[in-house]
Amino acid sequence: MIDLSPEATTLLLATVGVLIVLLIVSFQSRARVFTQYLQHMTGIRLSSRDVGRIFRERGQAGVRDMFLELIIREDLRDGPRITPDTPADPHLLAPDDDR
Repeated sequence: MIDLSPEATTLLLATVGVLIVLLIVSFQSRARVFTQYLQHMTGIRLSSRDVGRIFRERGQAGVRDMFLELIIREDLRDGPRITPDTPADPHLLAPDDDR
């Protein structure tokens, strides 16, 4: 075993304590970081409590499903409604070559 001086032991324990605190803070802030990222990238605003609750109830797959559902809902709200009766847009099907 390694024989450490009391000062080295104190420094080692303080360093371990700081690292444990950082680890706890990083785990606690995952939901907040996710909601900030989601709002920045898509404009969808969520509560970090909701994300944390869904993660506890359904795990990572539940958060992924919630994210996909929100993205689809946002797309449907913003984009045009396309139904089988909607006429085809030839420009989207065969774009003109602008050379």
